[in-house]
Amino acid sequence: MSLASNTLRVRLPLWRAWVVVTLLLLWFVALLVRSLYLQVMNNDFLLQKGDARYSRVIEISAHRGMITDRHGEPLAISTPVESVWASPQDIELSTEKKQSLAKLLSMNNVEIDKRLADTSKEFAYLKRGLPPEQAAKVLELGIPGVFLQRDYRRYYPAGDVTAHVLGFTGVDDNGQEGLELTYQKWLAGQAGSRRVIKDRPGRIIEDVESVKTPQEGRNLILSIDRKIQYLAFRELKAAVDANKAKAGAIVVLDAKTGEILALANLPSFNPNNRIKLNRNSTRNRSITDIFEPGSTMKPVAIAAALEAGKFTANSRIETSPGHFSIGPATIRDAHPQGLLTVSEVIQKSSNVGAAKIALTLPPEYLWDVFNHMGFGQSPRSGFPGEASGKVRPYKTWRPIEQATMSYGHGISVSLLQLARAYTVFASDGELKPLSMLKLDEMPAGERVISRQTAQAVRAMLETVVQPGGTAPKARITGYRAAGKTGTAHKQDGNGYAADRYISSFVGFAPASDPRLIIAVMIDEPNNGQYYGGAVAAPVFSNVMGGALRMLSVPLDAPTTNTLLPEDVPEVKEMV
Repeated sequence: MSLASNTLRVRLPLWRAWVVVTLLLLWFVALLVRSLYLQVMNNDFLLQKGDARYSRVIEISAHRGMITDRHGEPLAISTPVESVWASPQDIELSTEKKQSLAKLLSMNNVEIDKRLADTSKEFAYLKRGLPPEQAAKVLELGIPGVFLQRDYRRYYPAGDVTAHVLGFTGVDDNGQEGLELTYQKWLAGQAGSRRVIKDRPGRIIEDVESVKTPQEGRNLILSIDRKIQYLAFRELKAAVDANKAKAGAIVVLDAKTGEILALANLPSFNPNNRIKLNRNSTRNRSITDIFEPGSTMKPVAIAAALEAGKFTANSRIETSPGHFSIGPATIRDAHPQGLLTVSEVIQKSSNVGAAKIALTLPPEYLWDVFNHMGFGQSPRSGFPGEASGKVRPYKTWRPIEQATMSYGHGISVSLLQLARAYTVFASDGELKPLSMLKLDEMPAGERVISRQTAQAVRAMLETVVQPGGTAPKARITGYRAAGKTGTAHKQDGNGYAADRYISSFVGFAPASDPRLIIAVMIDEPNNGQYYGGAVAAPVFSNVMGGALRMLSVPLDAPTTNTLLPEDVPEVKEMV
């Protein structure tokens, strides 16, 4: 054997060869075990990676329920739209394709680059809410990694007329304001999903399985009557424009059921175009805003006095010489009236008379009547952001505060609260619960005052719209109307503004058997008139007359009942 062979045998001992062979065998066994583990015992990882190449789970949007008025007329419906999305990991976008895509989506190249910048993501929206025909043109570009997703967009046929009732939905078709927000769970349903196989350009070549079946949203039937809603909105807008007012609100209730038949606010907004919304226009003033109601509170104080047995409708109150001092404060009437009956205190809207009557009552008793008529508590109508108003605890009342609350100063209410309170006078003493949904049964009311007291106040309120009252402009052809005017200085810091007013009117008709209650509020009229009888009462008359005719309510007065003598003086209320 040569020297070279002997040297090699020395350098490579036999045990080392066995070590190398053993290591190779162990490595092979390890690979075999790992292969069996991945492919047989735990193949989820490989399946996941494989599925990621061609399989996608696509969300299936649930169709949002429709909102209709009480007669089934659509007020909010969802229409199908397409959303364009891309997978930043997979997209292949040339400069030419990018320009074409940007043009179709009304975007620029920088915006597209920004949305696709994070390549760790598998999903990024490029544009949402496109019409189906426009989205189809995007697919025709054939860009790998760009896909479509079916969505729904809310459409409101009545636009700004019902905006504050319905509110609106966001880009994901979820409620953001109004009843869309309140009944989100009822309307929305639940989205589903399905697994599909797509090719490289993103085309679906096989529908594999349904992972989760979508649950469609349920329809919602409101108490709103669309025709009365249009009428109320039109007349409110005409009054706000004519009086150059800052804002206005109106509520129409069914006096027998408490259903809200119409509710409108100005300024309004178009929920179909929400690009430039602002808080001033989206605010539901009739529900979220509170104000001092002025003389519309006098019937409440008078009802408390009648219920306590202190007075009758014919009891006489001395209001001369037209002012009444309590400590350093003085309460005044617009015109000295002298000796008035309790009924005339309402008809002439005497602050002095109302204050003297209220001061005969124990504070706790008067507070209790306010409380039972819904003041200082949520009206529970179902709208988000309902205001409860403000009624201070009776233990803190000073005599001047008790006196001024009788004519609506020192107490704050929402217009909806005020309208609801008048259900007590329209339904023989029962406070009706409010409802924004159509009711199938007559709801039970809460007894607040006796039937006799309610009917006595109702008769007083009817004199307000007759000659000698503060609201002859609230009269309705062929119907007996009843109601009360309110005119109040607006609060300004710790005091009251000298030349800014809230003008209001709340009433019902027909007075013989009340069917509807309407409350109107005009904020800061600025065209020479500011009394509730001149600014708000005509809105009540026009809406009430039209609504009663729509409902085919029988006449209860001659059709000549709106004719007034030319020499009837205007009766103003002190504010």
